[in-house]
Amino acid sequence: MPMQKTYHSSSGGFDFLGLRQNRGGGVEIVYDDGVARRMVWRVRSSVHDGVIGEALRHAVNQSRVVPALYAELKKRAIAVESVV
Repeated sequence: MPMQKTYHSSSGGFDFLGLRQNRGGGVEIVYDDGVARRMVWRVRSSVHDGVIGEALRHAVNQSRVVPALYAELKKRAIAVESVV
């Protein structure tokens, strides 16, 4: 069964971060603001999904989720690339 974890803002906002496995077996991070913005990043680092999950959990509860996500990933040395 593919890995899939989701994190929603605890402040009642619509922000969502998700962790999923793509068809090739790689890990991706998905951001959706619940209105019009959806972004996907491919995780380039070999890292346990619990570490990524911790970063997502912290970032989704910040007022500016995407900058917070980048900061959390950088803190943990997790490399990502944008998926177009």
